[in-house]
Amino acid sequence: MPQAALLDYLELLVHWNQAYNLTAVRDPQAMVAYHLLDSLSLLPHLRESDRRCLDIGTGAGLPGVVLALARPDQHWVLLDSNSKKTRFLQQVRMQLDLNNIEVVRERVTEYAPEALFDVVSARALAGLDKLCRWAQPLLAPGGRLLAMKAAPDAGELDSVVDLSIDYRGHELSVPGVDGPRSLIELWFNT
Repeated sequence: MPQAALLDYLELLVHWNQAYNLTAVRDPQAMVAYHLLDSLSLLPHLRESDRRCLDIGTGAGLPGVVLALARPDQHWVLLDSNSKKTRFLQQVRMQLDLNNIEVVRERVTEYAPEALFDVVSARALAGLDKLCRWAQPLLAPGGRLLAMKAAPDAGELDSVVDLSIDYRGHELSVPGVDGPRSLIELWFNT
């Protein structure tokens, strides 16, 4: 694990957050738990065969940048419509020499990639029904949506069942983070 690169990313996040308001978390110690460790909790759920990955609504690059640092064998597309956030991500890419990330400023509903993805990730972005509608056309056959949430409510999970989507829930344990964290892993029946 490239710990020095993670700390370099954290330093950039702290610095740029002062002017760009990238995250509500301001304290660098809290950022370690709520951003770095939280993003890394997704790592055990990535497969060796996951080569093309998309992080929708990536914001400050969470979890996409962190996972790209941890898995340099994967190509990550970081998608966000906010120009301030994508400018920050371009700076991160350049300063950390991250050749395995691509930054795209576009709405997920308008994004038309040249190739589909093995994994689409989203961290506290929207309800599962919306995430499924957005992710399904972007996934390659056998691909998965990995939705990180505090705790899904029963209504969200019912909407997934109604759409004939298979899912598995995982509780995530993130040191230093108060409250529940979960991952909903979804496969589409196509």
